[in-house]
Amino acid sequence: MEQTLAYNDKVIRQFTVMTVVWGIVGMLVGVYIAAQLYWPALNFDIPWLTFSRLRPLHTNAVIFAFGGCGLIATSLYVVQRTSGVPLFAPRLASFVFWGYQAVIVLAVITLPLGITQSKEYAELEWPIDILLAIVWVCYAIVFFGTIAKRKVKHIYVANWFYGAFIIAIALLHIVNNLAIPVSWTKSYPIYAGAVDAMVQWWYGHNAVGFFLTAGFLGMMYYFVPKQAARPVYSYRLSIVHFWALISIYMWAGPHHLHYTALPEWAQSVGMVFSLVLLAPSWGGMINGIMTLSGAWHKLRTDPILKFLIVSLSFYGMSTFEGPLMSIKTVNALSHYTDWTVGHVHAGALGWVGFITIGSLYYLIPRLFGRTSMYSTRLVEVHFWIATIGIVLYIASMWIAGVMQGLMWRAFNDDGTLTYSFVEALKATYPYYAVRLLGGVLYLSGMLIMAYNTWKTIFLPQRESEPVRAAAQQTA
Repeated sequence: MEQTLAYNDKVIRQFTVMTVVWGIVGMLVGVYIAAQLYWPALNFDIPWLTFSRLRPLHTNAVIFAFGGCGLIATSLYVVQRTSGVPLFAPRLASFVFWGYQAVIVLAVITLPLGITQSKEYAELEWPIDILLAIVWVCYAIVFFGTIAKRKVKHIYVANWFYGAFIIAIALLHIVNNLAIPVSWTKSYPIYAGAVDAMVQWWYGHNAVGFFLTAGFLGMMYYFVPKQAARPVYSYRLSIVHFWALISIYMWAGPHHLHYTALPEWAQSVGMVFSLVLLAPSWGGMINGIMTLSGAWHKLRTDPILKFLIVSLSFYGMSTFEGPLMSIKTVNALSHYTDWTVGHVHAGALGWVGFITIGSLYYLIPRLFGRTSMYSTRLVEVHFWIATIGIVLYIASMWIAGVMQGLMWRAFNDDGTLTYSFVEALKATYPYYAVRLLGGVLYLSGMLIMAYNTWKTIFLPQRESEPVRAAAQQTA
C-alpha cells in the first residue's frame, strides 16, 4: 500500500483545487466573449468588458491558470511517487503556489484595464513577468531537487517531459519578454519589426509545444497507465517520442508567419519542421492509446479512462491538423480564419482540457483520503456533455473557417472581390451561435466537476459508489 504520509501533498491539494477554480473562470470568460461575437452589445460600452481586453484574459486564464496549475499539481505528485521521496524544499513549494496565484490575480486585474504588452500569450507587463520568472525558477528548484534526491535510480519518462517543459518555458518566457520599462505599467520589447515577430512566434508556438504539449504528455505517461492498471505500451517508444519531440518542436514557430515580412526561407524552415513533427506526435498518441491493450473493456465502465483516452484522440487530431495547416498552400486558405480558432480549441479543450480533467478525477479522491469521487455517474455526465460541446465548437469553426477563406479569395472576372468582408461576416454569424452553445456545454461540464469535487472533499463517501479497491492500493 502507498505510504501517503511520506509525501508532501498539501501544495498539490492547493494547486488541484485552484485548477478547477481557474478552469471555470477562464472558460466563463471564453463563453462571455463568444457571446459578444454574436451579441456585440454585451460589452455595454464598458472598456474593460470589450472583446479585445477580455480575450487575452481568457487565453491566460485557460492556458496558464487552469493548465499551469494542473501541470504543477500533477508534476509535483508524479515526481514524488516515481522518485520515492517527499518534495524537496517544501516551504519553497508553498511559495510557488502563492506566488503563482499572485501572478494569476495580477493578470485578472491588469488585462481588463488594458495594461498589456500586446504580445500573444505574453501580454503581462514587465513587473509581473519578473515575478513569474522568480516563481518558475523556484518551481524548477523544487522539481529537480526532488529528482536529485530520489531513491530510485531510474528517472521515469513522465519526469523527462515535465522537466523539458519546465526548462523550455523558463527560456522562452525570459527571452521573449526582454523589454525596456518606461513606467510601472508600460514597456517596449528590445526587438523590432520582423525580428520581434520571429521571437514572438518562436515563443508562441513553443508555448504550445512545451507548455501545452510536453507538460501534458508527462501527465499522460503517468495517469493513463495508472488508471488503466497497465504498463506503458512501449517504454522504448516513449523515450524516442521524448527526444524527437523536443528536438523538432523548437523550430516550427515560423509557420505562424506565412505570407508576412518574415524571410521566405525562415517560413519554409518552419513548415518543414512542422511536417516532421507529425511522426513523434503520432508515435506518442499511439503509445498512449495502445497502453489499453488487454484492457479495452474498461472504457465501457470507467469515465475517467474515457477522458484520458479521448484526450489522446484529440491530441492525434490536432497534431495532424497543425502540420497540415503549416503547408503554405493550405495556410493560404486557413490564415486569419476561424479554422485556426477551431484547431486551437480542438487541442485546448480536447487534449489539454480532457487530459487534465481525467488526471484530476484520478487525483482528487487520493489527495483527500476518499475511495472514489462523490459520484462516478456525474463524471460520466461531465464526459458526454463536454465531448458534445467540443464537437459543436470545433465543427462550427472548421466550417466557418473554410467558408471564410473561400469567400475572401473569390474574385469576379473583372478582378473585383465577389464578397465584401461584411458579407463573409454575415455568413459566419450562425456558426458563432453554434460555437457559443459548444462553449456553454463545456463550461457546464466544468461546473459539474466543481460540484463533484466539493462533495468529494467535504462530504463522507457514499457507500453506494463503486470502489476500485485494487487500483487504490497504488499511487
